[in-house]
Amino acid sequence: MIGFLRSYGISLGLVAAVVVFTLLFTGRDQEILVLSGYTMGTSYRLQVVERPGSLDGNRIQQDIGSLLNRLDRQVFSTYAEQSELSRFNRASIDQPVRVSRELLEVVMLAREVSDLTDGAFDVTVGPLVNLWGFGPDASRDRVPSDQQIEAARAQVGYQHLQVNPEQSSLLRDADIYVDLSGIAKGYVVDQVALYLDSIGVQSYFLEIGGELKIKGLKPGGQYWVPAVERPEDTAPQVYEILNSQGEELAIAGSGDYRNYFEEDGVRYSHEIDPRTGRPIAHRLAAVYVIDSQTARADALATALMVLGYQAGMALAESESLAVYFIVRTENDFTAHYTEQFGRYIQHEGGN
Repeated sequence: MIGFLRSYGISLGLVAAVVVFTLLFTGRDQEILVLSGYTMGTSYRLQVVERPGSLDGNRIQQDIGSLLNRLDRQVFSTYAEQSELSRFNRASIDQPVRVSRELLEVVMLAREVSDLTDGAFDVTVGPLVNLWGFGPDASRDRVPSDQQIEAARAQVGYQHLQVNPEQSSLLRDADIYVDLSGIAKGYVVDQVALYLDSIGVQSYFLEIGGELKIKGLKPGGQYWVPAVERPEDTAPQVYEILNSQGEELAIAGSGDYRNYFEEDGVRYSHEIDPRTGRPIAHRLAAVYVIDSQTARADALATALMVLGYQAGMALAESESLAVYFIVRTENDFTAHYTEQFGRYIQHEGGN
């Protein structure tokens, strides 16, 4: 077992990349380089098999630490006042702001997922998240009034975030606030994976805050084996075992079982539907997406969680997405998945 897929909805923070590395010897001629540490308000772990001989662990450690630190503090953080995203959020309405390739790519992908899911994914949902007591500016857990919800909804709408790829610029045409924590973490996973590809690494298992990128095989020619977590607010338990089939995969998940509050016998999830302004109220407990891009899997998992099982499955099947749904029943859970995801579920006798 390599690890659990988790999505705790942690906002991007000011925690710098702190990296340590060790070597695990798995045989006479094979070793695994293990890097672990903290970045973007969460932890990460990387296992590299048979790294290129010209690069030692210290060099890889330094390169990845610098990459993580730059993408967090200088680009995506909403806590660092001088990050690109913070400066954009302070810019005047209708003022174009030139941004980096990384920020432009993430916003463009976010808008694509928003359009695909009819607004179930929206990077401007922050005012509603705060209102319901789950955001960085929230003061307490309580159910807001209808008037408060409508006032916050007036500050939400990804349609007010304009992208100009030719000018590498972004623009807000209304008083919205952009938080990319539902997609940026997956994008950072992709960027670290691109670095590993660029130095010739052929096999690795990379995880940042529960979002995964897997490539190649473990020592001995075995498949990487991630696992789906049982969606309960307890110590992590395995719910389903997956098999990478030796392919290059990106996996991300989202769930409502770690972050919620109860009031007057009603359970309120941190998963807020941007279209209604209210927490989700369906029986979908968790959803996992396999894709070629971790950033896209990250955003899709959030959107499908908001949509719920029926609407989410309909979208997944129409778009041929690899998706795994865990739905609450009266006494337990039941799993449903698309054909594209089913091929990665571990069966007895598998490799």
